[in-house]
Amino acid sequence: MHKTINSKIFYFGTLVVLISTLNENGTPNLAPMSSAWWLNHSCMLGMSGNSQTVTNLIRERECVLNLPSAALVSAVDKLALTTGKKRIPDYKLNMGYEYVADKFGRSNLTAKPAQLVKAPVVHECPVQLEAIVKNIHSFDEPSFLKAIEVEIIKTHIDESILVEDNQNYIDPEKWKPLIMSFCEFFSLGDKLHHSRLAKPFISQCDNK
Repeated sequence: MHKTINSKIFYFGTLVVLISTLNENGTPNLAPMSSAWWLNHSCMLGMSGNSQTVTNLIRERECVLNLPSAALVSAVDKLALTTGKKRIPDYKLNMGYEYVADKFGRSNLTAKPAQLVKAPVVHECPVQLEAIVKNIHSFDEPSFLKAIEVEIIKTHIDESILVEDNQNYIDPEKWKPLIMSFCEFFSLGDKLHHSRLAKPFISQCDNK
């Protein structure tokens, strides 16, 4: 039997993304988020307009979307309740946020140069997506939330998770992404069932 409830959040489950951007003084910022969805070579990011990441995206118009594996959960959790903004909004202060200038140092992750954007990649992440900002929309006016459309312009994948006979594809049975569901960390288990969509979808992509 279903019950009608007043749910406070709808984080049903999405990939964790570590977004690296450049601060105004040229130092890197690193922020975890999980409100992201993907379409072709684009990604839509849902974030607070009060965050340092959004401030950097508006100014620099570029970033790297780093996708951590489940093995990096401890490093990602070290970034929880941190912000790169010196002036922390009251609602974040009430939640226990603290200002951290060196997010890479806090998480023990390594910043490496990207190829096309100035923001660094996270060396330990098996998926690194360099991206440029295409559009920024206010979400649910007059909310401070922003919906940010980015285009992926360069893709770096750890060889260990690629399909052996087709290096342009990630093997979903090797890739164990970190997933956030209702503010808790999860990952993928074993494949449940073969999908009839997989073969024609991959063939269609190959023919483009």
